[in-house]
Amino acid sequence: MRKSFITLVFLAICPILVAQQSLNNDSVIKLVKAGLSEDLIITTVNASAGTYDTSADGLIALKTAGVSDKVVAAMVSRAFAPVPAPAAAVSPASGRPPGIDEVGVYMKDRTGAWTMLTSEVVNFKTGGFLKSLATDGIVKGDVNGHVQGPQGKTKTTFPVEIAVYAPEGTEINEYQLLRLRTHSDSREFRSVTGGIVHASGGATRDAIEFQSQKLCSRVYQITLPATLGKGEYGLLPPGSVSSSNMASGGKLYSLSIPE
Repeated sequence: MRKSFITLVFLAICPILVAQQSLNNDSVIKLVKAGLSEDLIITTVNASAGTYDTSADGLIALKTAGVSDKVVAAMVSRAFAPVPAPAAAVSPASGRPPGIDEVGVYMKDRTGAWTMLTSEVVNFKTGGFLKSLATDGIVKGDVNGHVQGPQGKTKTTFPVEIAVYAPEGTEINEYQLLRLRTHSDSREFRSVTGGIVHASGGATRDAIEFQSQKLCSRVYQITLPATLGKGEYGLLPPGSVSSSNMASGGKLYSLSIPE
């Protein structure tokens, strides 16, 4: 009686114990030789990870060892079961990619992780004072931007993947992607107020048209292709220009692509 009870307990927990380790042809043969029932072996195969030799020689060896056709069929089914596709990496609560947790601009590094770009101070004026700093056609009446230093602090190479986590109520087409003109101690660009990148006229000469992909609510991805060429670039968020007729300041997310 006691022996029968122990046997029943062993049969009940066997699938759990075996499921904790990967099975193979030899493992199944051992289960058969141990006298376990066909149904129990099939349950164990279905509940466990396994790597099985289902070649002609492998199947012949299983049959010779006394493994039933039903057990062999279960092994073959597990061997060719499709591998589940990994779930997309997103933050479980918000749906945003990991690392993008506050409003701002991010760049994907070589490991695939998103890191926030550091913004730089940009000064604006509609002409006059900044006109004397320009050497490449900035004209009075346009909004002129001036950034200290000849290069951006963030250096990278093509292709560049950028993610924008926009503030509530802000659309991605309100941002401006700009090519910056360099001088010995500064970078400059000509822009327009309101982030109108598709405006007509010469005021958008430094603006670059871009395509974006919406990753989730308020998060957009922009890819800068190698066809843009090396140089200094910046992403100007909306609202950076607080006045159209006096000096004002804002921020610019800059990138330096030397090659």
